[in-house]
Amino acid sequence: MSKVTLGKKVPDFKLPATGEQDIALSDFKGKNVVVYFYPKDSTSGCTTEGQNFRDNINTFRRRKTVILGISRDSVKSHENFREKQAFPFDLLSDADEKACTLFDVIKEKNMYGRKVMGIERSTFLIDDEGILRREWRKVKVAGHVDEVLEAVKEL
Repeated sequence: MSKVTLGKKVPDFKLPATGEQDIALSDFKGKNVVVYFYPKDSTSGCTTEGQNFRDNINTFRRRKTVILGISRDSVKSHENFREKQAFPFDLLSDADEKACTLFDVIKEKNMYGRKVMGIERSTFLIDDEGILRREWRKVKVAGHVDEVLEAVKEL
């Protein structure tokens, strides 16, 4: 499978998600989609990032923009995380790393002195025609959602 490229149509993908459903990118034709990849449910940075998207959800909705969070955690873990944080958007489970590979977000990381492969916090903005318009890699949580909102406003 090829990797996503700025200015090109993002290949469709389908993953199991919260709400006992499978979600495909093609489900959102006519809407902008923010896909954010995060390392792990219920960790401090991932919780803060999700809360920031949650707290700005009405602004995204007014701009016809859907938020989707993706990690390798199970749907059950996502359900608990989503419920606890009252996230008004779906979390998708990418246990087999299909979407992670497509978006090239699996990177070597250093955890407690050991090298491990994990998700590099990354966000992608796909426009209402399915074209990748912006990408943010090695995301720092502070101020990130504001940057994404600005980019959505420019569409």
